[in-house]
Amino acid sequence: MSVGSAQMNVCVVGYGMMGVWHSEALAEEERYFLVGRRPEATAEFAARYGYRRWSVDLEEALADPAVDAVIVASPSELHAAMALRCLAHGKPALVEIPIAMSYAASERVVAEAEGRGLTLGVVHPMRFRKERAPLRERLANGDEHIRHIHGRFFIHRLKNVGATGYQRSWIDNLLWHHTTHLLDLGLWMLAVEGAPTRSVSHFMPAPDPATGIPMEVVLLVETEADQSLLCSGSYYSRERLYDTMIVTDRDSYRLNILEGTLTTGAGTMPIDSEQDNCTLCTRDFVAALEQGREPAVSGRSVLPTMRLLQDVQDRWDAVHGRRPLPGRPLDE
Repeated sequence: MSVGSAQMNVCVVGYGMMGVWHSEALAEEERYFLVGRRPEATAEFAARYGYRRWSVDLEEALADPAVDAVIVASPSELHAAMALRCLAHGKPALVEIPIAMSYAASERVVAEAEGRGLTLGVVHPMRFRKERAPLRERLANGDEHIRHIHGRFFIHRLKNVGATGYQRSWIDNLLWHHTTHLLDLGLWMLAVEGAPTRSVSHFMPAPDPATGIPMEVVLLVETEADQSLLCSGSYYSRERLYDTMIVTDRDSYRLNILEGTLTTGAGTMPIDSEQDNCTLCTRDFVAALEQGREPAVSGRSVLPTMRLLQDVQDRWDAVHGRRPLPGRPLDE
């Protein structure tokens, strides 16, 4: 059934935590095709969520004319290649963050979608937080001004185990995954007031000998309006922290994602869970296809974030040597 009709047939690639969240966000009749890595696990997940078809071969799903759209929730280093394959088959795609693990690959995915006239969305859930909408409106009206933004992501990840406790087949990347969330939020908020970037500085150490990846990131962006954006994180931390703080000339807004709270000068209030907020991303993509509009987070809209990440990566490469890293091959 074609896009825009009464029923949307969606293919989901991946059965990890994000595969679970996207599957639960889709209506039962929208869960059409599941693509996974291992046959037994894929079959079990497909049965649990009521997918009508499943395969361990993405090409099999893309060759099915009944598939209207694809949600790519595979390991990060596969996002760009899988998105390009979906688009080449004429399938609109919603790609989990990050859209790619280089700026060049990000541009290729966006160009492919735009060249084919296909919808391309990216899962940047921090943009969907409804608690930020009133602040963005005040910023746009000139009633409030950002002074500082700080995003933090700290977890203990010396072993390759994901948030669900599942032993992963892939390696995460602090810069191109978790920092991407924080940096994109900051740039998206600062863009409302439009001050150009004045400088970017960073710290990212050499790869840890046990994990093979850089385990810490500190990234500082300054604007011509003397605003600052600081993103920091570590995979060494024994304490889990995942929060964002926006300080303006009127108030401060600390959103604690793990605790599900927003704290301002007026006190602390509960907010939607991370999964509930992610549901908005999934539903917006489906609605965008049905309504013939751009999704709330288009592929092109994330390119400024990807460009800055590439600048940081290039600086790291100049110091430590350009090399493939676990979870980030050079030939993306």
